Amino acid sequence: MSIQTRRDRERAERERLIVTAARKLAEAEGWDAVTTRRLADEVEYSQPVLYSHFKGKRAIMTAVAVEGFADLAADLRAARTAAAGSDRVLAEVGAAYAGFAERRPVLYDVMFTQAVDLPFATPEAPTALQDGFGELREALRPLAEDDDLEVLTETFWSGLHGLVTLMRHGRLRREDHDRRLALFISRMSQ
Repeated sequence: MSIQTRRDRERAERERLIVTAARKLAEAEGWDAVTTRRLADEVEYSQPVLYSHFKGKRAIMTAVAVEGFADLAADLRAARTAAAGSDRVLAEVGAAYAGFAERRPVLYDVMFTQAVDLPFATPEAPTALQDGFGELREALRPLAEDDDLEVLTETFWSGLHGLVTLMRHGRLRREDHDRRLALFISRMSQ
């Protein structure tokens, strides 16, 4: 193994440590608690070392968000491929999306509501974002007919996000969440 290979591996390990620490701290105390000073203490590196990997907190949050999109894509793919019959695909994918947001609220927030530097809906979007969107698109493909599949997917995603976000922030009654989700998916399936 060359010295450069070892250095690259160590750098990647430090970045992984920083991102993991940020994620854990945010899950425990919220994103306001995540500062470069706190992270430096958590990972036992100096702040300059953190800045040698990330430009600042926003860049760290962006890295966490990309990880979140990879996790979401995996959940959506598992739901889509495990659905019992083509008529259940959209329902299973919608439920997986809503379940992800419910189980991982801090991660969902950094992916969708916090200010991060991610290009959405462009070819420059990270692969994890494209994969997540792709899973939604594949769930909708059999239903698209003459509709623009990309626009249909964006509409479905927007609807899911709206339902989840409004419910999580107390704008919609939590007890009716499953009924709203089922109604939305039923109407999208028509």
